[in-house]
Amino acid sequence: MAIVAASSSFATRSEDAPIVLAAASLQESMNAAADAWEAKGHRRPRISFAGSSALARQVEAGAPADLFVSADEAWMDELESKNLLRSGTRSSFLRNTLVLIAPTDSKTILAVRPGMPLAEELGSGRLAIADPGGVPAGIYAKQSLTNLGLWDSVRGKLAPAENVRAALALVSRGAAPLGVVYGTDAQADPAVKVAGVFPQTSHDPISYPVALLDSSRNPDAEHFRQFLISSEGKAIFRRFGFGTQ
Repeated sequence: MAIVAASSSFATRSEDAPIVLAAASLQESMNAAADAWEAKGHRRPRISFAGSSALARQVEAGAPADLFVSADEAWMDELESKNLLRSGTRSSFLRNTLVLIAPTDSKTILAVRPGMPLAEELGSGRLAIADPGGVPAGIYAKQSLTNLGLWDSVRGKLAPAENVRAALALVSRGAAPLGVVYGTDAQADPAVKVAGVFPQTSHDPISYPVALLDSSRNPDAEHFRQFLISSEGKAIFRRFGFGTQ
């Protein structure tokens, strides 16, 4: 996987800057936070983005890194259960929403509720979705579609992607007429529009935890973690559409 090569290339430079493994949906916001940290006179963190599931597995495999930021609590739980997190450093600091997206020139607008004609709107097309077998955005999407009674009608029309940004790209490029992504992803891509918003009661709370990895030896990593969860750090993420907690 690409993340392996990226992480390996960072190994010789780990003493120069913290290495952050961050959920794909954090691309713009985490880079902005890293820029702000660098502007304060610190070494800019080196960031690798991918699906939280892929990142967690890399941590389990011993990939060199200092911080992990997941798009759900479950993958952080997985690492914590294996004693791979530094005790006392786990914090849940961001929230998100789940939305249905379409290309900007699409006329589709749907009230997301039980019985909505999602399969009919797809027609012969497919629903772009992050892999529901392990990627948080896909897991949340499956939960919501199941709770709304829609999963069975669309499960044969899915276009699963390796992470939420890959699902976003399918809709953005016009390869899929509709997709399910986070609200922040839709905000980040001008080629898509929000065609519907999933009720927050239809899926688990979308919560982003951050933690220092127990293997970290970089003294700046904990300082950057504290910056991310500070009021100043959270304000950066709110600019990109995230809720904070």
